[in-house]
Amino acid sequence: MGAMKRGRKRLSILGSTGSIGVNTIEVACAFPDRFEILGLAAGRNIDRLKEQILRLKPRCAAVYDRETAEALERILPAGSRGVEILWGEEGFCRVASLDDVDMVVSAIVGAAGLMPTLAAVEAGKDIALANKETLVIAGAVVTRKLKAAGGRLLPVDSEHSAIFQALQGNPRGAVKRLLLTASGGPFFGKEARELASVTPEAALRHPNWSMGPKITIDSATLMNKGLEVIEAHWLFDVPVDAVVVHIHPESIVHSMVEYVDGSVIAQMGMPDMKIPIAYALSYPERLPVEAPKLNLFAMKRLTFYPPDMDAFPCLALAYRAARIGGTMPAVLNAANETAVEAFLAGRLGFTDIPRLIARVMDAHDPAAAETVEEIRQADRWARDAACALLDGAADAGTARPAGP
Repeated sequence: MGAMKRGRKRLSILGSTGSIGVNTIEVACAFPDRFEILGLAAGRNIDRLKEQILRLKPRCAAVYDRETAEALERILPAGSRGVEILWGEEGFCRVASLDDVDMVVSAIVGAAGLMPTLAAVEAGKDIALANKETLVIAGAVVTRKLKAAGGRLLPVDSEHSAIFQALQGNPRGAVKRLLLTASGGPFFGKEARELASVTPEAALRHPNWSMGPKITIDSATLMNKGLEVIEAHWLFDVPVDAVVVHIHPESIVHSMVEYVDGSVIAQMGMPDMKIPIAYALSYPERLPVEAPKLNLFAMKRLTFYPPDMDAFPCLALAYRAARIGGTMPAVLNAANETAVEAFLAGRLGFTDIPRLIARVMDAHDPAAAETVEEIRQADRWARDAACALLDGAADAGTARPAGP
């Protein structure tokens, strides 16, 4: 099922109304002779999903829950009722495992993307992976199932796509380190004491990329880069400490591979997600996508800095979770998702995000993470623990829990 069939490559898109999903649709629609979209899955943005259904005429579409599905059916014109409307985790998994689909674009944000992505893996689909949490929390399970089912995992994140491209034609045994770049987010260069008063509005103003709110906050705390370190470990089968983060404010060098002979191969381009999306969809070919062209004469210079893990401890927490392994990365991710949600709701301060995560990690006794149920139990435990700490802080009359 992983190989491309005759004619157009048939796609299902998980997270179709988010930024990755929208860009994927734009790329696919620019090459109608190459791609056909059979399935869509979204959360609660039924207005955008309705537009996508009318435009693409997919076989089925899934939403967050039954209530949202009923609302979607009410707003769809009578002539478009041929699409099957599904809901919940079961519906997402159906969209991910449609018989005729060749590739699934996994772009649901957060741990919610795990089960649909696993359904696609088990069905032998090729996966264009933008949902980094799938590998963060269940890397061993996913890679084992992928090998058994015979599909391929193609990275969509710009950094992992860059590494994937820089590895082409080179023996994996010659790789010394993966140099993962990060923009530094909106607070690059700030000291820890300057970040205590950061508001959600300020944290959502990313200097280079247009992303959803959760990923944008993760970029501001550098947790996004920490999750990408763990993802790179699983994607490219390298030790966690061989993945080294470089702050690169210009976001032109998307990542690099250092080889044992001292050579460093980089992939460069303007910050536009259509480029890595198109490469994942068409690999090993390249599509002539409409994207801004890189002008190095205009750039004049590119800069790189080490990350400040004192000011941005979320990155250090991610390395710590990866080194411990087992269920600890799932706990890291779940605690972070809870903390970010609380920050966006005004219940938690910016610098308290890593404090809350650290407290949850400190309380966790990691297990092996050999099964999906083990991972999901750890995820639920971490969310409950984080919520209990938030509720305890609220009961104490402060929106910020004490530090670890």
